[in-house]
Amino acid sequence: MSRDASVKHGVIGVSCSFWSKSLDITNLYSNIPVKETRKILTDTLKYHQTDPQTQLELLMWCDVITRQNYFSHNHDILSQRDGLAMGAPSSGLIAELFLQHMEHAHLAHLSHKHGIIDYFRYVDDILLIFNPELTDIQSILTDFNTLHLNLHFTAETERDNTVNYLDISIQKTPHNLRTSIYRKPTFTDSIIPYTSTHPTQHKYAAVKYLCHRLNSYGLHEQEYKQELNTIHNILHNNSFPLTPQTHAHNNTTNMTNTTRLQPTQETNTFTYTGKETLHITNVFKHIKPKNSIPNQKYHRKSA
Repeated sequence: MSRDASVKHGVIGVSCSFWSKSLDITNLYSNIPVKETRKILTDTLKYHQTDPQTQLELLMWCDVITRQNYFSHNHDILSQRDGLAMGAPSSGLIAELFLQHMEHAHLAHLSHKHGIIDYFRYVDDILLIFNPELTDIQSILTDFNTLHLNLHFTAETERDNTVNYLDISIQKTPHNLRTSIYRKPTFTDSIIPYTSTHPTQHKYAAVKYLCHRLNSYGLHEQEYKQELNTIHNILHNNSFPLTPQTHAHNNTTNMTNTTRLQPTQETNTFTYTGKETLHITNVFKHIKPKNSIPNQKYHRKSA
């Protein structure tokens, strides 16, 4: 189950008397304490009795990455004194090591103190579900901001009884918590157009993701239909000739993973093996033979 779907299923059975709040860690990567994180890594390897050679290699890997932390600014090459590099593939892994250590050390106590029912985190985004009769978000925020000098947490303001977390909007109603797909105000409906010369797998990737999310989040009927309409608009605006299949699912029209995207004319495909494939397909794109490849294939004159 995806991280977003797990959050969705985690809040289904939550009482509407509980509150949900979204927290964010400010400038996470640049505030990770490198020396402290290295010690955490060392202690973790020893605790799990990792063999000495593997310990040495992992610590050397950590040192090389964190010490060679260079960036350019105003034509100068600078070295970051502490923290992790923004955009480096390794930064997420090292930051996760530090944050999981902090959670292991403090989360149980904070959950008990503030009546936190559920806690979800993805990188620097946190969703809390708590009992408002036992605490309030300002008290929770105050305690979270005392966990470490480098970590600063902020809380998203709830609007219309709704809080946003990743790509999910959670709305509190008198009877339950309802979820829907959340898109930022800066959202655009641009995906790789169907008419582009990108490999077919690349063009369909976004479509498959949208359909999978639609069918895996267990949306209520109204939110399901709204998201289905949004997907139709996205595909239409990007020239996808969509032919949806329908079947019964929560009394709504469902777009399945077997949704057929049918081309408007007969085409032939090339298996993508690299940039050479793109050059070849571009050449064929501008050729309009009298006899198509399928005709040549099946209607050759007998010898």
